[in-house]
Amino acid sequence: MRKNLAEFVEEAKQGKKKRIAVAASEDKHVLEAVRDAIKEGIVEAILVGSKQETERLMKEIGFDYSAAELIPASDPVEAAAKAVSLIREKKAEVLMKGLVQTAALLKVVLDKEKGLRSGALLSHLGLFHSPYYHKLFAVTDAGMNVAPSFEDKISILTNAVEMFHKIGINLPKVAVVAAVETVNPKMDATVHAALLTQMNRRGQIKGCLIDGPLALDNAVSKEAAQHKGIESEVAGDADILLVPDIESGNLIYKALNFLGGAVAAGVILGAAAPIVLTSRADSEQSKHYSIALAVALSRD
Repeated sequence: MRKNLAEFVEEAKQGKKKRIAVAASEDKHVLEAVRDAIKEGIVEAILVGSKQETERLMKEIGFDYSAAELIPASDPVEAAAKAVSLIREKKAEVLMKGLVQTAALLKVVLDKEKGLRSGALLSHLGLFHSPYYHKLFAVTDAGMNVAPSFEDKISILTNAVEMFHKIGINLPKVAVVAAVETVNPKMDATVHAALLTQMNRRGQIKGCLIDGPLALDNAVSKEAAQHKGIESEVAGDADILLVPDIESGNLIYKALNFLGGAVAAGVILGAAAPIVLTSRADSEQSKHYSIALAVALSRD
């Protein structure tokens, strides 16, 4: 059982290098993370963006020009299109967002003819390690789907469960979190949680163990769950926190990072290749771990 995101870096060192295509590479923090990943022997890089600005930043941070291929692009939208094409043409296995708006990048990714559609709903997942929790855990969706429908939540859940299978956890425990741990017909999040739990118990959703609704404290603390009389295999031992909407997910994500001492790796799931998508406020370490996680997910 992995307890630290650094384990993905060590595992990536043992495997075959993957090629990462950076869309709009003129981003200092992204270049720092890519530079470090190259030094660690994790990836080979193709930088797509403003040649002049990318080279200026590479010089500033000590990124050897010969260590990566640079493909010029006139603007971020063109850079995104070229980076996505590299994935489609099997010239790269991982896509990373640089200095391009998320909406602009995803528009290219979702293009029916030239994008990376796989038929699944795209969703964001943050994989965390925290000094206050006994294992890695995920928060989804904290960055893409604003107000997911019940059907959307099944897709978001499916993406997360498939990711956990890829990293070796065959039966991840999913806590469908809400404000309370009881079903309230006036609170859709609790109704959705109860339906997902029942579908899992009847075999309609497989490959995981679901319980909900669970308040956040019950999901991550056995003591809190016991105090409220909750008997659950998931409570206090959740691998995945499925949140009601982007607002609650984003608040949890940032509270963990900025107040809780946690570190995250962020990826977009559901496309034909893993997409590294981090916030500009995320640390260089977080971006580095995100690359390592995407490398793990890109393995056959």
